[in-house]
Amino acid sequence: MVDLLLDAGALLGESPRWSASESRLYWVDIDAHRIHRTDPATGTDEVMQLDGPVGCVAPRAGGGLIAALKTGCVLIDAWGAAPRPFGEPVLAGLPDQRFNDGCVDAAGRLWIGSLTADKANPHATLYRVDHDATLTPMIGGLMTSNGAAFSPDGRTFYHADTPTHRIDAYDADPASGTLSGKRTFHQFEFGNGRPDGAAVDAEGCYWSAMWDGWRIVRFSPAGELIQTVELPVQRPTMIAFGGPDLKTAFVTSAGKNLTDDERLGQPHAGGIFSFRVDVPGLIQQDFGA
Repeated sequence: MVDLLLDAGALLGESPRWSASESRLYWVDIDAHRIHRTDPATGTDEVMQLDGPVGCVAPRAGGGLIAALKTGCVLIDAWGAAPRPFGEPVLAGLPDQRFNDGCVDAAGRLWIGSLTADKANPHATLYRVDHDATLTPMIGGLMTSNGAAFSPDGRTFYHADTPTHRIDAYDADPASGTLSGKRTFHQFEFGNGRPDGAAVDAEGCYWSAMWDGWRIVRFSPAGELIQTVELPVQRPTMIAFGGPDLKTAFVTSAGKNLTDDERLGQPHAGGIFSFRVDVPGLIQQDFGA
């Protein structure tokens, strides 16, 4: 059973991240330039307003957040504190790009990808952000970087370039943070949703939110579709696991660019949804050493 956790009305809800220490769900509304902190137990939702798009966030080991904004990363030392630059604004000279999806690996490194508005000239990039703020390009030639997630042992990295309708898998070296051995994990048919944000559970199964697909799908480590969760919104954007037992799935969604008729059929578009799962998610590493 899928529940509406928060009727947020987000334009482009994204990047749900569970903070076990706070029992809060962090998430962003990219187009509204906001970071949210939601208490699932009470429904209380706090909002931090920024002055530009925020693609993704992650808690830091020392407290606060790291966030990928339009052109680069910032650190936010405490809730409501002013963001301070962290590393080079690598997208500053690329007005058609902004940062989008991201995840943190077991070593506490942030993996963030960009998207480009110029889909005919794919030159968006996935970067690895190390603890010293170094940004290393990892995958290039992308249109919309999404679906970044690691297997439980950290040796497989999953990634989707959303317009291709394909999820790729790579061999990952947990120590060095390098990738090799690209292969197709799953190719979706066109016209029935596209792979957006994702998460991996404790069995190593990959969950993908299907933009324009009204559903969340779960794949075995071999790339076999083994579960589908239908949603009451057209554009789910990302999934995360949380709660005391990591068996609550949280799903962000988008409400922008819907027609009046489409809105009638999904009045809670842009909301945050939740449902229970049998297999817990993985404990999420904070950014930093």
